[in-house]
Amino acid sequence: MLILGIDPGTQILGYSLLDTDSTTPKIVAMDVLYLKKIPDFNLRIRRIFESTTRIIDSFHPDHLAIEAPFFGKNVQSMLKLGRAQGVAIAAAISRDLSITEYEPAVIKQHITGNGNATKQQVASILDSIFNFTTPRLHDSTTSLNTKYFDATDALAVAYTCHLHLSNPVASIQQQLAPSKKKTHKSSKKQWSEFILNNPDLIK
Repeated sequence: MLILGIDPGTQILGYSLLDTDSTTPKIVAMDVLYLKKIPDFNLRIRRIFESTTRIIDSFHPDHLAIEAPFFGKNVQSMLKLGRAQGVAIAAAISRDLSITEYEPAVIKQHITGNGNATKQQVASILDSIFNFTTPRLHDSTTSLNTKYFDATDALAVAYTCHLHLSNPVASIQQQLAPSKKKTHKSSKKQWSEFILNNPDLIK
């Protein structure tokens, strides 16, 4: 299966294509689409649709894996991000691709084992797995170029999709891991509150 991974954005959109036909997944393409210089938001959305369609027509992927919009304090940013994701999905639907969405925390959990990992940590783990050979992803000191974290995020989505499809049981367990940790913390907090509210019961 050839998986198209997309990290949607209205300023920078990252995309990657991951070939999972062999025992070792291989990167077919990975790059970013710059949209900052397009002043009109509607034109940016149009560019996302056209570019996604062009990528699909060029590489003929079988599946789209896309990062779901995260819930933030800035409602307007969330709405814009949702539109960017929507037109990318529409482009995939127009080409009859199957589609899966992954929340940012789930992607980070799959790649690093930590749902709160940074972009740098995600990129570093992926670099150790795939040993990036695309020059544009590195600067003169051979370290990861921060300009292309959106591209590595897109690769993270595609790789998460590959892990999910190849081993869905393990994938579900990883998704549940953060919630278990949260429950543990919640129980500890409840016990502390019980002790505080009932000092006479503690000897």
